[in-house]
Amino acid sequence: MPDLQKILQKNLSGAERIALLAVGSELRGDDAAGLLVASRLGDIRKRRPRSSRFKIFIGETAPENLTGAIRKFNPTHLIVIDSADAGKKVGTVFAIDPENVGGISFSTHQLPLSLMIEYLRETITCSVMVIGVQPKNLGFDASVSREVRAAADRIAADLDAAVRRALPKKPPAR
Repeated sequence: MPDLQKILQKNLSGAERIALLAVGSELRGDDAAGLLVASRLGDIRKRRPRSSRFKIFIGETAPENLTGAIRKFNPTHLIVIDSADAGKKVGTVFAIDPENVGGISFSTHQLPLSLMIEYLRETITCSVMVIGVQPKNLGFDASVSREVRAAADRIAADLDAAVRRALPKKPPAR
């Protein structure tokens, strides 16, 4: 798997506004991966000047409830981050083709993630990237594994660097 930094750089090329949608449940162990990334990324970005061109959305187990807010923000690029069981080594971070989201197990969503992504792509015409983190334990009231915590830290750092590169201080001239 290519380095996440390279994947992000390629996928965020030409970005004008970037939305991050964190999905998961804090009640189900490693399913909190997306939420951990959003929390850590928020902490990192607090130390930087705010950009009106980047926004974090916390979707938890019902990300479809945020489609209106995401549409209002009107991102050119949407990154969805979630725990995803693809049979990989615990803590593995991988990009998932949005067209193949249905083939990966996302267990705690009220609506299939593929339907929400399809709806957003049709209504705001944005580029969508899905990042998965291989969980260890999705049991109710389980702790987040050490491997998934470490992956969340790496993803947050990589996302911060990628967003700063993709969205320089001055927006591109139109």
